[in-house]
Amino acid sequence: MLMDRHGRKISYLRVSVTDRCNLRCLYCMAEDPEFLPRRDVLTLEELARICRAFIARGVRKIRLTGGEPLVRRNIISLVADLGSLIGQNGLDELTLTTNGTQLARYASLLAQAGMRRVNVSLDTLDPDRFRLLTRGGRVETVIEGIIAARKAGLAVKVNAVALEGQPPREWDRLIGWCGGLGLDLCLIEAMPMGGGASIGPSLSLPRLRDELAQRWTLTDSGHRTSGPARYVDVAETGRRIGFITPLSHGFCGSCDRMRLTCTGMVYPCLGRDDGFNLGAALRADSTGAMLEDVIDDAVAGKALGHDFAHLRQSRPMSMTGG
Repeated sequence: MLMDRHGRKISYLRVSVTDRCNLRCLYCMAEDPEFLPRRDVLTLEELARICRAFIARGVRKIRLTGGEPLVRRNIISLVADLGSLIGQNGLDELTLTTNGTQLARYASLLAQAGMRRVNVSLDTLDPDRFRLLTRGGRVETVIEGIIAARKAGLAVKVNAVALEGQPPREWDRLIGWCGGLGLDLCLIEAMPMGGGASIGPSLSLPRLRDELAQRWTLTDSGHRTSGPARYVDVAETGRRIGFITPLSHGFCGSCDRMRLTCTGMVYPCLGRDDGFNLGAALRADSTGAMLEDVIDDAVAGKALGHDFAHLRQSRPMSMTGG
């Protein structure tokens, strides 16, 4: 079992399989980003070995992220590898966060490989605003992907980054649309990461919740997932809205996760710059002993809370995975 020095059990690993993406969302990356040289990126087999080392030490849930994970070549082989570990082999759940643009192509393959649930980033249903936020994306493609995922038997949750300037009618439209499809919606405060992202001031979710409560009947929900969201039930849709508030209301005291990048760096906290090089340890020692030692060091070094105010902002969200 992995336990940090603050008594938190580490049971959740988020794995960024690539820093590359086919969109250029304003809050995530620069318009013309410099991607990692391919030689610096671990192979899918190496990523699987690191994941297995975490699973052997008590990690029960893995989420694949990016960048956009579905642009990584042969990504289904990694999904199938990790999917085979679900159940008696140590893993409770394997999930994916995606921008949805490749879901129509991959949804059935993901389900066949053992995945049961995906989160899809969708900040607005307005085609023009979506094109602006993503620097050229088509919202219709994402909607097609969500529908394909549902048809393939995947549970879908929609994630939306709460940005200042979003017209109230757009939040209402998104809530109603998710309700009509039977989807939960999760709203996330934008986090100040680096890499040329441009988000402006973050929208406070407590304030947004108060505004939504003027138009929707919201009731605190007892629903909980392994993530940090706190949910409300929406009477008009029969679904839920989750609020993830890393800035306005921190939840670090219950954090159970680590973040692994495609280069093999593991970050105990998204909001800090102290990383540990698991990739180097993996390649330097074929026995795996050095890898386990560095995992222990990373867990021991997990801070009690994030420090976005002093983060050097040298690491883009697209590299670490949200």
